[in-house]
Amino acid sequence: MELLRAFAIDLLGTAAILVGLMAFIGLVLQKKPFDETLTGTLKTIVGFLIFSIGSGAAVLSLDSFQALFGEGFGLDGVLPLAEAVTALAQDRFGTVVSLVMLFGFLFNLLFARITPFKYIFLTGQHNLYFAALLTVILKALDASNFTIVAVGGVILGLAACLFPAIAQPYMRKITGDDEIALGHYVSVGYAISGWVGSKVGKPEDTTENLKLPKWLSMFKDYVVGVSITIIIFFYVATFAAGPQFVETISEGTNWLVYPLIQGLTFAAALYVIITGVRMLLGEIVNAFVGISEKLIPNAKPALDCPVVFPFAPTATVIGFLSAYAGGLLCMFLFGILEMSVIIPVAVPYFFIGATAGVFGNATGGWKGAMAGSFVVGILIAIGPAIIYPIMANIGLVGTAFPETDFTIVGLLVYYIGKLILGLL
Repeated sequence: MELLRAFAIDLLGTAAILVGLMAFIGLVLQKKPFDETLTGTLKTIVGFLIFSIGSGAAVLSLDSFQALFGEGFGLDGVLPLAEAVTALAQDRFGTVVSLVMLFGFLFNLLFARITPFKYIFLTGQHNLYFAALLTVILKALDASNFTIVAVGGVILGLAACLFPAIAQPYMRKITGDDEIALGHYVSVGYAISGWVGSKVGKPEDTTENLKLPKWLSMFKDYVVGVSITIIIFFYVATFAAGPQFVETISEGTNWLVYPLIQGLTFAAALYVIITGVRMLLGEIVNAFVGISEKLIPNAKPALDCPVVFPFAPTATVIGFLSAYAGGLLCMFLFGILEMSVIIPVAVPYFFIGATAGVFGNATGGWKGAMAGSFVVGILIAIGPAIIYPIMANIGLVGTAFPETDFTIVGLLVYYIGKLILGLL
């Protein structure tokens, strides 16, 4: 059992290995020479690892921002972090979570084969988070471990096929083709962002063609625009937190220098992310021809959200800021209404907000990027507030899942389960 758990978590839970495995299978099915197969597999894995390294650096920088912001403005409440909830679930129900994830991936392949939804979900860590959510919800219904694995595996496999399909019409607008899909369980949110964008703006007014005043023209350079924007945010949080607190987390760096370094580090991390994504896409699309033709006809790889960042880099910054504004608004409103206060954690708000910005931009230009991501920022605050009491009932407190798809499936499973139990 421990070996099976290690296989599920360490192998299938490592997105780079999972994507590399799919590339390897695709190249083998095309009967590519050994050297091409090895090269394609390794470059796919390395490309994924490059943007994973960039994501890790961005997370560390944003964690620092969250600490400064929380201290400076005296915030305390629920942190919407899938990683945190999953860690709690793994600690209590580790084997069950692992089995749900493993069978979910197998059912994903089966459903992609026999249904019209030809998506193979390759964001391994998000499947792990989803497995944790399903385990927690079914545990709240007092389901047996066997039932959790069986029902959870089927639901996860279906979700892995269906949710990428929801976002795909807008993915085609972003990428200009139908070769890749989005494997990130905020698909409903991203589709809403795309829809909102279509109502408020025009795609030709894209963020990438903004005509800025001469003194703002430097913001059209992605690295410069991100650097200046994030540095300003860091300094606001730094002055609010005060020099004494800053120097407790800065590891000896002067409190006025620390936000500058962190802001520049964040910009560098995003550049690394985009570099890794471009390398990954250069390999995975060609490799997937084999799976599409031989194993699962017309299959599409569903990849993590940074895959869309290179298509509209400026929209990612606008999306993050707009989504964060929506999260801050909800935070204050929830406090006034005496609800669970959902603190807008910078990490999920960046990745989700940035992606929502790209979707809104694809249909409504800069207006769509702003409006769409603002709405998504509100949704990923409301969702955790609704589902948090269910998790708290079984002892998972202080954190909740922000992803819209998790909230929808979790609430449906919980209340349908309650209804069935009430009829028995």
